[in-house]
Amino acid sequence: MRLTDYAHGGGCACKIPPGELEDVVRGLIGQPDADVLVGLDSGDDAAAVLVREDLAVLSTADFFTPVVNDAFDWGRIAAANALSDIYAMGGRPVTAINLVGWPRDVLPMELMTEVLRGGLSVAAQAGCPVLGGHSIDDPEPKYGMAVTGVAHPDRLLRNDAAQPGLPITLTKPLGVGLLNNRHKKTGDVFAEAVETMAGLNREASEAAVAAGVRAATDVTGFGLLGHLHKMVRASHVGAVIDLKAVPLLDGASEALRDGFVSGGTRRNLDWVRPHVATAAGINEDDLLLLADAQTSGGLLVVGELPGYPVIGHTTNGQGIEIR
Repeated sequence: MRLTDYAHGGGCACKIPPGELEDVVRGLIGQPDADVLVGLDSGDDAAAVLVREDLAVLSTADFFTPVVNDAFDWGRIAAANALSDIYAMGGRPVTAINLVGWPRDVLPMELMTEVLRGGLSVAAQAGCPVLGGHSIDDPEPKYGMAVTGVAHPDRLLRNDAAQPGLPITLTKPLGVGLLNNRHKKTGDVFAEAVETMAGLNREASEAAVAAGVRAATDVTGFGLLGHLHKMVRASHVGAVIDLKAVPLLDGASEALRDGFVSGGTRRNLDWVRPHVATAAGINEDDLLLLADAQTSGGLLVVGELPGYPVIGHTTNGQGIEIR
């Protein structure tokens, strides 16, 4: 059965558009509490609460509609994506619970078992026990996890801690949004994209913490440009991106050429366009690629990590420049 046929969108591309979401939560941020280290204010990846002088507890939740047709792979990808929020904060996941919506009269329950089995396999790789969860009868299939993690409060990776004059590193290639959209419409399978999405950001997170990095986020539904915009805005810095240095998955450029651009990607670009300046030669397709709605993407790190490509640098200015 083609799971993607039962969803209006796929993966993180089905997120509520960033501009609309910010309008919704604008009056809900800034709630005072001395123990809240990271809340809604900077649009970070997870909440962080101080429970001890040397211990912060991290909390996040993430779920989405099918991004691939294989139930086991969808489970793997959704679990890696949820765990990524903890890694993006420099933390270690310690427990997770499943979040499931399932059209029980439409799709076999055996498929749901496969989804859960895929999630469990990735959580096991992360050393994160999955201890139950919650499910509802839903006309559209959805799966993800709520994850609790821990981190040292002095070593958190944050959205609002970027400093000017530092390299910007990206730890996974772009293009999964384009390839997922092609998969949904044609059935073509892209094994590299699946393994990229199912891969944990654990090693990159640990490398960032070890290197003394202070600012990072993960690249998911708002695309590279959207998540970078949130970071530089919160940190009051600017950024320059070298287009040729941005790594791409095989087949992504061809999927872009053939028009497999999701509505979520176009909404991302519309939202961030007023804050982006482009050098001569940068065209609309280039911007769509940088705004591509990723699912379980890599970490975007302000700092250099050995073995990962540097794609630009931060500046004393404002906004984002693409060269």
